[in-house]
Amino acid sequence: MPLRLPPLPSLRQFEAAARHKSFTRAAEELGQTASAVSHAIDSLETWLGASLFSRTARGVVLTSAGQYFLPYVSEGLSTIALGTRRLPGRRTERHLVISATSTFAQRFLIPKLPLFRKRHPGIRLTIDTANRQMLFPLDGADMSVRYGAGVWPDARSELLFRERLIPVASPEYLASVTKGGSVDWSAVTFLRLTSVEHDWNAWIDASGTRVTIGDELCFDTVHLVCEAAAMGLGMALGRLPIVSSELDSGRLKAAAGQPVETDAGYWVVSPLGQEMRTAARVFREWLLEEVRDDTGAGTRRASLPTSDARAYLKT
Repeated sequence: MPLRLPPLPSLRQFEAAARHKSFTRAAEELGQTASAVSHAIDSLETWLGASLFSRTARGVVLTSAGQYFLPYVSEGLSTIALGTRRLPGRRTERHLVISATSTFAQRFLIPKLPLFRKRHPGIRLTIDTANRQMLFPLDGADMSVRYGAGVWPDARSELLFRERLIPVASPEYLASVTKGGSVDWSAVTFLRLTSVEHDWNAWIDASGTRVTIGDELCFDTVHLVCEAAAMGLGMALGRLPIVSSELDSGRLKAAAGQPVETDAGYWVVSPLGQEMRTAARVFREWLLEEVRDDTGAGTRRASLPTSDARAYLKT
């Protein structure tokens, strides 16, 4: 007797809506309209003969039936996705999807990709910088690179490097605020990352430098902060090794002595309890090998509030 299954596309829409607690955000993830997701859920509820969501002014909430149904749907979709990825002889088995924060992808990964491509020309890559938590294997990513303390649910995390903070500025700007061989901090315009409120304070505390923050400019991405510093707009708190290329090229110059290491860092995150495909293992090993050349020792330690680390995931 054939299995009696509900419409399969609607199950994907149900899972996304339940995870986001929003038809609109589910639609954005799936590349559909909120109306299409809503209609699909309505059809699924009609087919099941049960209400899955309660609609509220703030979004949607799973009913008791929806809460009961969700684990079965999530497990079923995960099994199908995993089986598809492991299908023997599939032409896309050497195609990797890597999810990464935009900062890491733009300022660390992409400059190094020519080395990977030269060493492994047969592996095709897709780099996804969407700002969302990866749910393996539903989101189609083999692994992700995330910033934080290294703890994510149902995932294995391996540390690439901890972030190290050091004030940086263009050589011309640094010269303009230096007197008698020392930085005149009262003359400095501080360039801030809006999603991280306490980074300058953490560096000041850990370095023991006497600094009173006065004039400042704020930006919402690490890239803009670095560009503003390179253009002579002020002094930024450089994040090593993310800012290493600017220091090597001379666009930016370190304004103080030793870097300060934070508690947070960049991690390779992969599915827990799932065997990694050969191509994914090759990429992971290459990435771990590359970061060994970009990390240093002998740094002081600073603690950033957890809320700052979470906010920085968006950059």
